[in-house]
Amino acid sequence: MRIAVPLEKQPGEARVALVPESAKKLMGGGVEVFVEAGAGLKAGYLDNDYTTAGASVADRATVLSGADIVACVNRLENDDYAKLKPSTILIGFFRPLDEPAKLEPIVSKKLTAFAMELVPRITRAQSMDALSSMATVAGYKAVIMAADNLPRMFPLLMTAAGTVPPAKVLVLGAGVAGLQAIATARRLGAVVEAYDVRAAAGQDVKSLGAKFLEVDLGGLETQDAGGYAKELTPEALKLGRDMVAKHAATSDVVITTAQIPGRKAPLMLTEEAVNSMKPGAVIVDLAAATGGNCAYTKAGETINHNGVMIMGPLNVPATVAGNASQLYSRNVITFLGLIIEKGALKMDMADEILKGSCVTFQGGSVHPAVAAVLGKPVA
Repeated sequence: MRIAVPLEKQPGEARVALVPESAKKLMGGGVEVFVEAGAGLKAGYLDNDYTTAGASVADRATVLSGADIVACVNRLENDDYAKLKPSTILIGFFRPLDEPAKLEPIVSKKLTAFAMELVPRITRAQSMDALSSMATVAGYKAVIMAADNLPRMFPLLMTAAGTVPPAKVLVLGAGVAGLQAIATARRLGAVVEAYDVRAAAGQDVKSLGAKFLEVDLGGLETQDAGGYAKELTPEALKLGRDMVAKHAATSDVVITTAQIPGRKAPLMLTEEAVNSMKPGAVIVDLAAATGGNCAYTKAGETINHNGVMIMGPLNVPATVAGNASQLYSRNVITFLGLIIEKGALKMDMADEILKGSCVTFQGGSVHPAVAAVLGKPVA
């Protein structure tokens, strides 16, 4: 059984799918780990670290051609699929709900692919929840980015020259990224408010010492079975936006984190809301890659709008590549435990975790959204 770890080639990507610590845990019992030369360098892991852990380091063609399983962060390059055996299993982030058409090379090659972003959010799968791992990193880094660009300090300071009041931070969306942003901003001494359409998120927000902003939606169901926010009616969205605009006007920092899998990110900061903010304020839009929560966000860019800095970063976890890789790697090896037993493949496709995360099985599309776009049968 050979597990391959390729170098991620996407612009701005610095993570690696398996760190040396995880590679060492996989070694033995008939399992080999082959790592492409330089795969971990940007995350702080040298080729020598992998060889010391017992893995083999080789060129890309060698790593991929002999692979039974490829552990990656993102989709491979299109010309990589020709190097793989038809029976190869891929594990990584494939954006199956956002870009299903790009899975065509995987389907046509009759490969099997498990998308880490589709791992069900159930208790048994918590240690495999790579989305939450990456959201934790992104929420932390968003606050650091904001603090680095805000023309004032976060904490309350009592100095001989007078008192410096704390910064006011507004976090929109109280999922994993939002909660980590709240916790980080609080550690830096900011006064924090947060809003989420899910009333159930209020308890988590308050437990971190932040104020939860509530809007009466008349008992409207705002959370699906997976714990994600549901798409709201225009009327409900307007109520939330009006309240957000009021609080954004007095905030020094606004961090937006609201996303719905497979859909455009909901607009939470309207043009009017941004125009009401004071010069020097900073917006960090973590939903930039899926359209943005802010009306003025430009994906991958930082712009100045009437003195308000609006940041639309892409792939924030890759900017903290060392820890992001470490967390993701642990998610991956736990997932591998479901398909490898005593050095051999053993996949029970009735397992709800495997079934829920499998987008293609030996070339057959198993996810309805992928099947609809590719015109393939649902297995």
